[in-house]
Amino acid sequence: MSAKAHQYTIRGVPSRLDRALRKKSAERGVSLNTLVLQALESEAGLGAEPKEHDDLDEFFGSWVEDKAVDRALAEQRRVDPKDWA
Repeated sequence: MSAKAHQYTIRGVPSRLDRALRKKSAERGVSLNTLVLQALESEAGLGAEPKEHDDLDEFFGSWVEDKAVDRALAEQRRVDPKDWA
């Protein structure tokens, strides 16, 4: 954080959001203030590193050629001109 920090006041925080933020800060073992600052930095594009989405990483590079699959995909991609008349 810079030498000159600013203070914000956030009004109108719904109870469900307050509960969710407090729960998340407890899970991460950080203060509510730290959690909110991290979220603001991330949303502003100032986070240390971009968030890595790894939910499909295990499938990356695992495609196996299969003639039956290729035929099925080709059939799905075929456009019948009568459908567009």
